[in-house]
Amino acid sequence: MKNFAELTKYLSKNQFTWLITGVSGFIGSNLLESLLLLNQKVVGIDNFLTGKKQNLDEVMGIVSNDQWAEFQFVEGDICDLELSEKITSGVNFVLHQAALGSVPRSMKDPIKTNEINISGFLNILLASKNNSVDSFTYAASSSTYGDHEALPKVEECIGKPLSPYAVTKYVNELYADVFKTNYNFNSIGLRYFNVFGRRQDPEGAYAAVIPKWIAAMVNNSDVFINGDGETSRDFCYIDNVVQANLLAAMTGYPGFGDADESNEASNQIYNVAVGGRTTLNQLYSILKDNLSMHFPHLAGVSPIYRDFRAGDVRHSQADITKAENLLGYKPSHTAEHGLNEAMAWYINNLK
Repeated sequence: MKNFAELTKYLSKNQFTWLITGVSGFIGSNLLESLLLLNQKVVGIDNFLTGKKQNLDEVMGIVSNDQWAEFQFVEGDICDLELSEKITSGVNFVLHQAALGSVPRSMKDPIKTNEINISGFLNILLASKNNSVDSFTYAASSSTYGDHEALPKVEECIGKPLSPYAVTKYVNELYADVFKTNYNFNSIGLRYFNVFGRRQDPEGAYAAVIPKWIAAMVNNSDVFINGDGETSRDFCYIDNVVQANLLAAMTGYPGFGDADESNEASNQIYNVAVGGRTTLNQLYSILKDNLSMHFPHLAGVSPIYRDFRAGDVRHSQADITKAENLLGYKPSHTAEHGLNEAMAWYINNLK
């Protein structure tokens, strides 16, 4: 089985065309950066509903002019089927990241969440099938495990969804499976577990906990913990997610992988995480320790505890054995390692 180092070496010598949906978002822009640095051609689409132009500007400042010239940006909506057909034409690999995230947002507006996460997903999936792309990799979610309490989470064992968002991400998996059964179109779904890292948005009511807390700490604002702080998550650094996407996309591709690997690994769902657990209380301590040397005002600060949030899962931890065995996935960063690496970016961009 090939590993990620072998994959990046292969890509640096062979150019393909990739489509990234949600390219100006947190994960999408990091995928864009990695692919351009590997001298790939990239088509990206975003409507800036949650993504930001400044993420694209940041990538442009990191890559060379020649690499940036290989990027074609399309401002548009994946809910437009005609546009979806157009942007998937001539593409080798699709990395579908576009979605309306956040459990609380889906509780407030399930219709919009359904429109983007299900109808938009189906548009890109159908267009990719019609245009015979070589592989289709999409962002699934650990929220699919719902009320299934056993830890660690194993891909084949899920419970009832606890939010509209979780329903939409599970429906994506069902549609992908139906496309395999009826159209022989393979795909791979990646169930992300609490991804964090550079370019993650700290703003708004639905911001992820890590950038939101860091921004609050840096700016001497209150930090709120929902519940008793013993809720735990398998926090996964963005570099691990990039690795999983590229490995999934290239699994079994002629010249890199082999057909037997492709047949076994395709049309599957994989956990993308580290395989560990960090409580919110532990996370707060790690962040405070990292930031206190830069911001002395944090010495006497404590979090404020409030009620649990509706739709939230109490504990989450992934079993990543399947991804390790079939994709060659090996996390490069633990949660604490990722936080240490990303801290400079957080400090420079969240104050």
